[in-house]
Amino acid sequence: MTAMLTPEQIDHFMGEAIMEAHKAEALGEVPIGAVVVVDGQIIARGFNLRERLEDPSQHAEYQAIVEASRVLHSWRLPDAQVFVTLEPCIMCAGLIQQTRITDVYYGAEDPKAGGVHSMYHLLEDERLNHQVQVHQGVRAAETSEMLTNFFRKIRAQQKAAKRARKAIKHEQ
Repeated sequence: MTAMLTPEQIDHFMGEAIMEAHKAEALGEVPIGAVVVVDGQIIARGFNLRERLEDPSQHAEYQAIVEASRVLHSWRLPDAQVFVTLEPCIMCAGLIQQTRITDVYYGAEDPKAGGVHSMYHLLEDERLNHQVQVHQGVRAAETSEMLTNFFRKIRAQQKAAKRARKAIKHEQ
């Protein structure tokens, strides 16, 4: 069983996940970041790379969990905790459950694809052979705002591009 984290540690590790999300955003990716913690230390990091790698599996928590498995030389991560800025989807929740991670801390909820709380409760389902403690809403306002601002900016860019295409068409 992993040791309980203090509120200060939880805040710190989510801050590290937020820094990973900023890396994704700098690449034009949806700003989602994750870190894996064992014994109070970050052993792996990840951020969303779906667009850049053209691979739908390249979610932040997927990246971090795969790296953690390499660091620990095991697919089992029974002493690990994951911090992620957005509620894991069902794919990532399945990966978390399969690797035997003990705790998941997440920021913003995902009402359209959340596999942990919003739509499904995969990590706490007692029909599965392993359950994960879920800690929701860690720095939720900050992580939600990051996502809202990102998508607002994308919509504004799309709207501007549409106006530009319309203006060019009108000139012809």
